[in-house]
Amino acid sequence: MRTRTRNPAAVLLGGLCAAVWLGSANADGPHKLDTVEVIGHYENGIGMSDSASQGTVTAKLIESRPVLRPAEVLEFIPGVIITQHSGDGKANQYFLRGFNLDHGTDFAVSVAGMPVNMPSHAHGQGYSDLNFLIPELVQRIDYRKGPYFAEEGDFASAGAANIHLENSLKEHIASLSLGQDRYRRGLFAGSNAFANGKLLYALELGGADGPWINPEDLRKTNFVGRYSLGTREQGMSLTAMAYQARWNATDQIPKRAVAGGLVSRFGAIDASDGGETARSSLSYDVYKKNAQGFTQFNAYAIHYRLNLFSNFTYFLDDPVNGDQFEQADRRNVFGLSGSKSWYTQWGGREIENKVGLAARRDNIGQVGLYATLERTRLSTTREDRVRQTSAGLYFENTVQWSNRLRSIAGVRADTYRFDVDSNNPANSGNRGASIGSPKLALIFGPWSKTEFFVNAGTGFHSNDGRGATITVDPRSGAPADRVTPLVKSRGAELGARTEIVPGLQSSLALWQLALASELVFAGDAGSTQAGRPSRRHGVEWNNHYIARSWLLFDLDLSASSANFTDSDPAGNQVPGAVDKVASFGVTVTELGPWFGSLQWRYFGPRPLIEDNSRRSQATSLANLRVGYAFTKNAKVTLDLFNLFNRTASDVDYFYTSRLRGEPAAGVDDIHFHPVEPRRARLTATLKF
Repeated sequence: MRTRTRNPAAVLLGGLCAAVWLGSANADGPHKLDTVEVIGHYENGIGMSDSASQGTVTAKLIESRPVLRPAEVLEFIPGVIITQHSGDGKANQYFLRGFNLDHGTDFAVSVAGMPVNMPSHAHGQGYSDLNFLIPELVQRIDYRKGPYFAEEGDFASAGAANIHLENSLKEHIASLSLGQDRYRRGLFAGSNAFANGKLLYALELGGADGPWINPEDLRKTNFVGRYSLGTREQGMSLTAMAYQARWNATDQIPKRAVAGGLVSRFGAIDASDGGETARSSLSYDVYKKNAQGFTQFNAYAIHYRLNLFSNFTYFLDDPVNGDQFEQADRRNVFGLSGSKSWYTQWGGREIENKVGLAARRDNIGQVGLYATLERTRLSTTREDRVRQTSAGLYFENTVQWSNRLRSIAGVRADTYRFDVDSNNPANSGNRGASIGSPKLALIFGPWSKTEFFVNAGTGFHSNDGRGATITVDPRSGAPADRVTPLVKSRGAELGARTEIVPGLQSSLALWQLALASELVFAGDAGSTQAGRPSRRHGVEWNNHYIARSWLLFDLDLSASSANFTDSDPAGNQVPGAVDKVASFGVTVTELGPWFGSLQWRYFGPRPLIEDNSRRSQATSLANLRVGYAFTKNAKVTLDLFNLFNRTASDVDYFYTSRLRGEPAAGVDDIHFHPVEPRRARLTATLKF
């Protein structure tokens, strides 16, 4: 095994953290058997990653910065942007590496070993709703970008985030948050010894109206219970989660409606939009690690439902009743995953072999689209039952060829089965598909606390099962083409990570990614559909610096380009593809009784249609946290979101809609959802 000596400043910086959680399912490679226990904000140090764009966000960083919405914990991943185009009970919009990922189409997310992305979903393929997440329970976020990792399967072409929860808390937590627009949140969490193990429990209650003219009236209830035995080296955990929410939604609105005085920036065209959702789950994890290798097994069951009411085109399709529609989803999900790695030697070289599998079954009892008026169903556009089964098997081999060269070669095979029972028999049927995905990584170094990475691989995303069996358009009755069930992606990356400057960890990645078919947003249906092939490329530069023991700086910059690769007179720009993302953060920890952070992020302009003739404006926002600790266990924090009260958009789309009195063909316009104005939240926290 190779060992290193690090300077204290570099060790303190989270980006230089060399700690490895011994029970982690991501503990790949013989170089990771040695561990160093340190405290930091990132665990991305030299020798701890397989690419320049892979890393871990720690609970310490998540605790230090404010989040407007639960899913914004993912914004701690460099280059990720989280926004919203509807009510806060709905899944967020995700942006990364030149993608408008809609609600998660090419970004895989898991919590406590359970996948969050929902295939063949009523609203959008890969729908990833993280509103059930309680940030105070997050132990770490392991992230990976690009299709280079054999462990990651569906939806992971742009990247993946695996969110791990704490097994226990050091103290009980009681907190109360209050803010403008009737924002309120209460949290009680704690853990106790129980039956030779530890029992963690948390209850969250919350709600808000938001700045909207039509009050959001968000109401949410969230519970987590987790029982664990043993340690992260050898142990098990059983996790139960339950979440439900109801809300009114102010969806995106056309710019002409604001310019003409029909509504304000925070107004709604259809005030009856909104929804309700619920998610409950049970998951079991067991893990064992010793000198010979590591074994992990996870099994889970999820019950999920959603009723979502939206109106994006207003009176374009139905001039009398309006265009509101309901999307309904009822499903039970069952799955398991497991992996086993073992260490050996070959010709004096250290070897790790790893084999893993994953299987999932979605029993979707109802996935439907209905025409509605003020949330009352008028007609059924389509209604289906879908049974979707997937299984993946992967193998990975890591060889430490020398002190300065390591290789990771992997291959993954996935197979899918779609069984659709539609209200229109012409759209019923079954279909199967399989795909193979080779992966390769070369890691060179370290030299002078610097190492270099070469990564390449293929991945995929699945398409909606209903699209795989469709023959007739449910709206028009015209013949419809079936989509390819599994769409291949191909990516490559060159990267470097260095700690040569004391206290600074810096990484640079040059990447490209090609998709055989783009998933694009369809404004009239509020969903995604298969589209044209595309190619993206870009650069990311991430920096984490500790200036003093109490002062940390983060600077992340990324730029990308996204284009369709086929020839089409409409143009070759990918709508919604962000070209520049920047983030700058300052964190103050324990400066006497004071602590806080300032976080600024820039979300660059995007083409809104293929010929680039319509573009969105850039969005630049700053959030501030100021906190004071009265004692070790009692503190108060003030969070200010949109500190400078910027007028900007969370999202922008360009499509045709019709307001009352407009021509029957409708009007092409930019439709936007505004960022919330400056808002304050005061939180009192007691630990005991």
